[in-house]
Amino acid sequence: MILLNDMKLRIYQVDAFARQLFKGNPAAVIPLENWLPDNVMQKIAMENNLSETAFFVPLGDQFELRWFTPITEVNLCGHATLATAHIIFSNLKPDLEEILFSSKSGILKVFRERDTYYLDFPASRAVPLEKNKLPGLDKIFKNYLEIIEGSEDLMVTLPEESDIRSYQPDFHLLKKLEYRGIIITAKGHDVDFVSRFFGPRVGVDEDPVTGSAHTLLIPYWTRKLKKTSMTACQLSQRGGELLCEHMGDRVRIGGSATTYLTGEIDIPDMTA
Repeated sequence: MILLNDMKLRIYQVDAFARQLFKGNPAAVIPLENWLPDNVMQKIAMENNLSETAFFVPLGDQFELRWFTPITEVNLCGHATLATAHIIFSNLKPDLEEILFSSKSGILKVFRERDTYYLDFPASRAVPLEKNKLPGLDKIFKNYLEIIEGSEDLMVTLPEESDIRSYQPDFHLLKKLEYRGIIITAKGHDVDFVSRFFGPRVGVDEDPVTGSAHTLLIPYWTRKLKKTSMTACQLSQRGGELLCEHMGDRVRIGGSATTYLTGEIDIPDMTA
């Protein structure tokens, strides 16, 4: 039994993969001196009701980083990592040139060039699946081209960018697929490729911009387009722009961030 005394926690909300407010993907960022009980962090993430809340603590010359959706902890999150780096660079450690995060997905590096942050993430594994491998997919996508199974997500390619824009998700059917999330993607018109991401199984019906999904998207489109540096756009309602680079077993994902709010959370006496 752990007893939490009254405490105040600093909280930031950041629009990640966006150069202006009300675009990109909002994430909450909460610096800690020591870890809170897991169920308390989960309750905070549920209360925030954003796709991700990031918590981090100092760890020597690094930071330990964890991410929670409103209903579960996840192994990797791109936009909340970018948001956390933005707060560290802008508010807490402005003299740093790069940040190393220790996470459930290993060491993640973030560096900045002017107003752009670059995430250095491990590339996802990618296994092509035959169309009859997931027979229920025909009810969800009527004209898909390929199915790729990643480390945690399923990626479905569609013929045209317009198919990505117009797709109407059936979250009941998507939730039956036993993956963290479902990515749909196609070659882009004004950018190299476009995508959308659905994660009803982890409490995020449609994620505005999903950095971690690009650990699967970048290697795929590198092979398709035969280029290692690309631009991408996630076609959610809020939208988000990403700079992408394939580096063998790693990927680099670039984007901007804007702070929306700074505040405090009051945590009362409670038994966790």
